[in-house]
Amino acid sequence: MRTLQSIVLFLFISFVSWGQDAHFSNMDYSPLNLNPGLTGANYGMQAIASYRTQWNSVGAPFQTIAASFDTRINENSRNKNGHFAVGVNFYNDQAGEVRISTNQASFNAAYHLKIDRQSTVGLGMYAGFGQRAINASSGMWGNQYDGFAYDPSIPSGETFANPNFTHFDVGTGIVYTYGANERSMRANNGLRVNAGYAVFHVNRPSYSFIGNGEDPLFMRHALFGNGSIGIPGTNSFIDPGVYLQIQGPNTEVVFGADYKFLLAEGSKVTGNIKRSSVAFGAYLRARDALIARFIYEFSGLAIGFSYDFNVSTLTEVSSGRGGAEFFLRWKLDEAPKTGATRSRI
Repeated sequence: MRTLQSIVLFLFISFVSWGQDAHFSNMDYSPLNLNPGLTGANYGMQAIASYRTQWNSVGAPFQTIAASFDTRINENSRNKNGHFAVGVNFYNDQAGEVRISTNQASFNAAYHLKIDRQSTVGLGMYAGFGQRAINASSGMWGNQYDGFAYDPSIPSGETFANPNFTHFDVGTGIVYTYGANERSMRANNGLRVNAGYAVFHVNRPSYSFIGNGEDPLFMRHALFGNGSIGIPGTNSFIDPGVYLQIQGPNTEVVFGADYKFLLAEGSKVTGNIKRSSVAFGAYLRARDALIARFIYEFSGLAIGFSYDFNVSTLTEVSSGRGGAEFFLRWKLDEAPKTGATRSRI
């Protein structure tokens, strides 16, 4: 019975994943997958890498790797009204027993208009290519169930005329950032906010493994808001966040907060003392998972880990074990520019 449940689980997840993008639990540490308008929104230059694995407790795990780099390109010019930014983004996703692989590479560009000393509004877009492939021979199919058990010797009857293909992809997004001037550790009454809306796959590229099958990829709508709130008189922060993504019939809602403790403020004159902090967070992906995470930051480097505890109806198979995720962010130019101060993204 457990074997049958595992087969059903993987068939279900594999087929559903065909029409959905790969996702990360720590969306604030995968900004270009969240909103192309975040290109250059908060830092002069940054590089991010993420790795996610899930469903290890059931069988063949799902694995996703992502990397991005973005930088501002004219913030030191005489143009005081805003700044341009460019970036590149890549991810690879391997899904389930049939090894459905998805590769996406894109170029991002954005312009951030300065509203006042503390706020900007940015408009960004991306353009790139995606590649998908499926290895049907490694899968377990319903036709191979003989009424009592799974029998791999039974022909699956599944054929794919287009098992490997590429497609062009474009999308856009708008972002608002606000950052009150940072204060000393003792005062600690600053406020930082990011909010935005993006739409991915505006051109609805074909996503079908079947010859001339009509299977355009659903557009993904992503709405988010997050920030950092200093607790006056302490060296602590509350960093809340909420993320809503809709792709066709699928909706994902993630919300929660981190508690961040500043270990050292960092010397602003000599630079001999580096800013460092630790954060513990709890988030909920509605009807799916409880996400616990830990982040350590030192100077411009942030290292984090999170784990999804499955709380959906799949717990009978997964035993509550969802997915682990690791991420690394390096702010190569840590000093904030053009009004907005350091942000959590």
